[in-house]
Amino acid sequence: MTSKPMHIICADLEGVFVPEIWINVAQQTGIEELRLTTRDIADYDVLMKRRISILYENGLKLKDVIAVIESMDPLEGAVEFLDWLRCRTQVIILSDTFVQFAGPLMKKLGWPTLFCHTLSVDDEGFIADYNLRHENNKKAAVISLKQLNFEVIGLGDSYNDIDMLKASDMGILFHPPENVTKEFPEFPVSRSYNDLKRMIEDVLVFTY
Repeated sequence: MTSKPMHIICADLEGVFVPEIWINVAQQTGIEELRLTTRDIADYDVLMKRRISILYENGLKLKDVIAVIESMDPLEGAVEFLDWLRCRTQVIILSDTFVQFAGPLMKKLGWPTLFCHTLSVDDEGFIADYNLRHENNKKAAVISLKQLNFEVIGLGDSYNDIDMLKASDMGILFHPPENVTKEFPEFPVSRSYNDLKRMIEDVLVFTY
């Protein structure tokens, strides 16, 4: 006899709980091309290889990117919203960021569970490459959780979240750009944490 499924939240990091890291790096370095994110370029490999090249061309090392991240704060209301979620059910952040980037932001969010990737760094401290934990880590995590009899609510904002949202029992776009909402009208859209609370409360079946 199997138990009744419990809900679990799988959420993106950047754009949902914290600002976009690369946009902040662009602002602080003045390198406009680093503003491009998965909201603009759907092919993550193309995007990351270009970012790594730009950093190297401009003499920016991993420590320089981390310095920017340490200056960043969560989005307004994000910590309170995440606390609200974690009081009601389990939350896993599924992100295409990297372990080396994540520490300062995870500390400010209260150390939630994070599944992400890693970077390769050369002897001089430059980012040399990136290493995917899984080819499609967000979708794979959702599918695995559903096989464990969880019902998944997915939260995301960008192209690289779409497969996760499609695999979820319920997918919600949070503050997505117009191009994403037009291309994927099947997903409900939330523009505030209060809206997200209402949408999630309507389907949650597991609370502490």
